[in-house]
Amino acid sequence: MPQTVMDIRNLSKLYRLGEIGTGTLSHDLNRWWARMRGKEDPHALVGQINRRHRHAESDFVWALKEINFEISQGEVVGIIGANGAGKSTLLKLISRITAPTTGSIRTRGRLASLLEVGTGMHPEMTARENVYLNGAILGMKRREIARKFDDIIEFAGCQMYVETPVKRFSSGMRVRLGFAVAAFLDPEILILDEVLAVGDVEFQRQAIGKIQEIQSHSGRTILYVSHNLASVSELCARSLLLETGSLKMDGPTADVVEAYIQQRSDSDHLSWQRPANSLTHPMIVSAGILDRTENQLVFGDPLSLEAEIISPYSVQIALEVVIRDECQYPIAYLPSGTRFGSEFPLTAKTPTKIHCRISSLPLARGNYSLDLSVVIPGDRVVDQQVSILTFEIQNSDPCRTGHQFLQSSRQGCVHIPATFEASS
Repeated sequence: MPQTVMDIRNLSKLYRLGEIGTGTLSHDLNRWWARMRGKEDPHALVGQINRRHRHAESDFVWALKEINFEISQGEVVGIIGANGAGKSTLLKLISRITAPTTGSIRTRGRLASLLEVGTGMHPEMTARENVYLNGAILGMKRREIARKFDDIIEFAGCQMYVETPVKRFSSGMRVRLGFAVAAFLDPEILILDEVLAVGDVEFQRQAIGKIQEIQSHSGRTILYVSHNLASVSELCARSLLLETGSLKMDGPTADVVEAYIQQRSDSDHLSWQRPANSLTHPMIVSAGILDRTENQLVFGDPLSLEAEIISPYSVQIALEVVIRDECQYPIAYLPSGTRFGSEFPLTAKTPTKIHCRISSLPLARGNYSLDLSVVIPGDRVVDQQVSILTFEIQNSDPCRTGHQFLQSSRQGCVHIPATFEASS
């Protein structure tokens, strides 16, 4: 019988909205007095469920609530759910980056995590120095790093830039290097959070192959979070579905993915509003599909959408839109720039609305979602919102055009012509 390497019991995480810290001194004293009497945190009792599209009704929110599951040695487990469902919070708790409010996490063996693009990379240090630094942080001995160094650099595909500071790397190169270090660490438990979203097609194939190799040859345990349901289905036999901080389903990946797709198709996401956040870089604050009261279209219909963007400083930006199918596979993109010459100037702290219009949607019947990304000169993505808007193609032209488009797009993202305009 496989050994249990991870046991999660009654795991919950409570956050305070709108402020840094736990609140006032009186709140801290109330918590301390409750703990001394063996009582529950009195402020946790009024915490609301994490439904990010609604207005706050309390100062506290449950990012995770009463999560329970076990993982056996050698399992590759996918974690899926909408933005804000609690996926990244769960991984941060398991990785010991933050502490749970209640509950317990028991793990067995060495654990390595890659939670964000360029995690642990020091921008002023070279690729060589970062490999040794990251390896040491993840628990590797210097001799072990030296023995695997050439393989790590070759896998990352940055042989030319070994002595170059990482600050000159693209986001894709940084995630390749970070993934390579984590993958060659050979941990008992490997945690990956959307690390394949930034890399190119070649890197995604490499990474998926490496994950399969780690699992099949060494029996390592892997937790994999992704919005790309195709890669989750390919890699994971079992998956967890999170919704508003709760575990809604735990079972075979095919069943969980089907339930998630059904859940998404039952809800209309014609608009999106960013939760309150500090302005640190150019970011999308709201988006919406225009001229629609419902998210149902037909083959050949036009589609118009609008994104409001604000930046703390003046900068030239481009907006890139990606269309994903119901398995979250990216099938088409609509770039306003940078390579296509349609960039828009942003004035510091002044909201700018960018309108995008597709004259005719060449899509077959199915459910689709839209990613929006803000790109600055140098093709650097500074803000990316995944699957924030959804729509459904109810029926399609029986001719080959729509179906041929979908089949050909499986070989790579297809460019759909669109017009972009900006207004203040």
